[in-house]
Amino acid sequence: MTGKQPLVVILGATATGKTQLGIAIAQQLNGEIIGADSRQVYRFMNIGTAKPTAEERESVMHHLVDYLDPVDHLSLAQYQEAAYAAIGDIQSRRKLPLLVGGTGQYITAVVEGWSIPQVEPNLALREELEAVAATEGNQVLHARLQVLDPEYAEKIHPNNVRRVIRALEVCLTTGDTMTNLQRKQPPPYVMLTIGLQMDREKLYARADQRLDMMIKSGLVEEVRGLIDMGYARDLPAMSAVGYVEVLRHLYDDEPLDEVITVAKNNTHDFIRKQEIWFRGHDHGILWHNVDYADSDTIVQEVKTWREELD
Repeated sequence: MTGKQPLVVILGATATGKTQLGIAIAQQLNGEIIGADSRQVYRFMNIGTAKPTAEERESVMHHLVDYLDPVDHLSLAQYQEAAYAAIGDIQSRRKLPLLVGGTGQYITAVVEGWSIPQVEPNLALREELEAVAATEGNQVLHARLQVLDPEYAEKIHPNNVRRVIRALEVCLTTGDTMTNLQRKQPPPYVMLTIGLQMDREKLYARADQRLDMMIKSGLVEEVRGLIDMGYARDLPAMSAVGYVEVLRHLYDDEPLDEVITVAKNNTHDFIRKQEIWFRGHDHGILWHNVDYADSDTIVQEVKTWREELD
C-alpha cells in the first residue's frame, strides 16, 4: 500500500525468547533473519552468546551470525551497512526480512536510519583516554565530553567508558560532535516491531537458569578453546557477560561458583540497561508479555499484517 518494503523487528532483553519467535515467524512467512546481537556476530562464541544452533540456522537462513572472527572489529556504521545490505538482498528475493536481537544500538541505528560518523579508530588517542580513565577516573572523561558535546554526554552513563571515549574520539578528530553527526534518515521500509518482555524477577530467574545451563553445556571449555586459539583476554569480543567472568576463573583462579554469581548479577544489570534503551526508543513497539503471549498468536498477527500490505 505504501510502496515500501516490509521489515519485521523482534527485540527485547536477554532470555525473552526472541530467537525462537523469529524462527517461527520466518518458517511460516518465508522469511530470513538478520542477527542484531553484538556478540553472536563472532565465530566460535556459541554457548555464551545463546547463538542459534546449527539446526536452527539450517531451518532458517541467518545473516550477520558467525560473521567475524573474535579478533575483528565491527563498528556501528559497519553493522548498519551490513544489515541494510542483508535486508535489501532478502527483499530482492521476495522474502520477508526479520531483524532479531537485543543489541539496542544495532536495532535503533537500522530502524531510525542513523547517520553514523565514518571516523576511523584513533588507537593512540584511545590509549591516551583509557589511561586518563584508569588514573583519574571515568567521571573525568565524562566531564570532558560534557564540555565538548553536552547533549550526547547526557545520553551516556559515565561508567560506559567505551562509548564516552568514542564520542571524545569523534569530537577531537573531526572538530564536530556526535550530536551533529548523528542525523537520522528513516529507511525505506514499512516496519512491524514486536517487543518481548516479562516480569523482571521472573526474567532474572530465567536468565540465571540459562547461565547455569551454559556452564553445564561447556561454556568454560568454550572460553578455554578461544584462549587456545590465541584470542586475547582484552579483545572487545571477550568482554561479553559470561565470557569476562569465566576468563577471571581461568586466568585469575577465581572460584567458578563465585564468577557464576557475578555473571548472573552482571546479566541482571545488562537486562535493566536493555529495557531502559528500548523504552527510550519506543516508536510504536507492540509489546508482548512472554508469560502470557502465545507464539502462534504472534505469528498470526505478523501474517495478518503482511497480508494487509499486499
